[in-house]
Order: sequence, then C-alpha cells, then structure tokens
Amino acid sequence: MSIGDGASPVAVIPVLDLRHGLVVRAKAGERHAYAPIVTPLSPSPEPAAVARGLLAAWPSRRLYVADLDAIMDGVPPDAAALRAIAAAAPGVELWVDAGFASAAGVEAFLAAGLGRPVIGSESQTDAALVRRLGDRAILSLDSRDGAALGPASLHEDPSAWPSEIIVMALGRVGSGAGPDLAGLSAVRARAPAARLYAAGGLRGPEDLAALRDAGVAGILVASALHDGRLRPEHRDA
Repeated sequence: MSIGDGASPVAVIPVLDLRHGLVVRAKAGERHAYAPIVTPLSPSPEPAAVARGLLAAWPSRRLYVADLDAIMDGVPPDAAALRAIAAAAPGVELWVDAGFASAAGVEAFLAAGLGRPVIGSESQTDAALVRRLGDRAILSLDSRDGAALGPASLHEDPSAWPSEIIVMALGRVGSGAGPDLAGLSAVRARAPAARLYAAGGLRGPEDLAALRDAGVAGILVASALHDGRLRPEHRDA
C-alpha cells in the first residue's frame, strides 16, 4: 500500500522533552519557559516514569526525545536520562534530537546505542551532515511561524534528504492549533516517496484523519496525550 493513498493509520509517536534531567511541558516552542511536567500519566517528571505513563496511555514502537539542554546549550546528550527511558521502555526505539551538528557527535551517539539520531535543521550550518548520515538518521525540517530554521538549502534541496522526515512546526508545539498541513504538503511535493511525520499542534483524533488523508505516516504528540484529548479508543482514527 502506498504512503500517499490515505488508507494507512497515522502512527502516534509520544514525545518527551528533557531539560535539566526532567521531562518538561512544551508550549509554543518557548523552550526557556518550559517547566517540569505535571501530568495524570505520571507521578513525577522523572523521564522513566513519564515514558511508562505515555506508553500506557498510547502503546507505541517509538518514543521521540528532545534533549533541550543539548539543543539549546550545545552540551552532550543526557545519556543517563536516555538510558532510564530505554530501561522503562524495553523494545521501544528512541528517536533522539540532541542538537547534533557534527559527524563525530552523531557517531559517538550511535556507538553508545542510545537511539536513532534526529538531525534538526535548526542546528545545522549546511547539508553535509544530513547527506553523510543518509537513512541512519531522521531529518527534522524545523520552522517557526512559517519561517524555515537552519540553512535554506537544506529545506529546499530534497537530494540531501533521507527517507524519513519530520516537519517540525515549533510555534505550534503544545498549542492545540492543529498540524501544519500546508508545510507538510510543501515537503511532500519535494519528496513524494518520503515518509513524513508531523510535529506540533495536534488537537485530537480529528487531526489524525486529516493527516491520514494527506498521506502522513505519523505525528509526534505530547500535550494531547497528557490532556486526554487523544486516547486509546482513537487508535484507528
């Protein structure tokens, strides 16, 4: 079945945003203002506890982890937190954005076996790292309020892109404003065969249907799970 025929269910990938060793609540991409999460899914903001709560709320084969300290401050990935999440979620693949900007940093991460790297366009100076890694990594094409983040060439030249791409609308994260369907459509036009993943703005199951009809493979979700707007009975939406 082809990716774009609108018939395949949209994969929901639960998200954990890490800051200072804890899971924080994302809102409109204003990372400095993120506070430790308070959620009915977990008794604490400890990464392992939140990972277990998210997977109980929505069983998934993947978790997406954004290491905000690494993205914002250029520090190494939080290996202790990633190991705790992995231990709490055996058999679940971690997609990790830790501000990767160099081949050496990605190779060290891969050698540590902490997950699959996500290469965020906002952290790049050119397309070289994305080209070098190919399908060993996922590309995140980051934008805020419609403005592309990172090198324009990386957003515009699909020859550098791997087969799996996240379309990350940072201004919509935690907003409930709805997915960036226009942005997804623009990326789809450049890469018809790619598997696309939306990020930011999911309101509820009605958006899963719209994403499915747009041929999107999956969406990264946090707030809608913590708030109960997306529940297990919506899995086939």
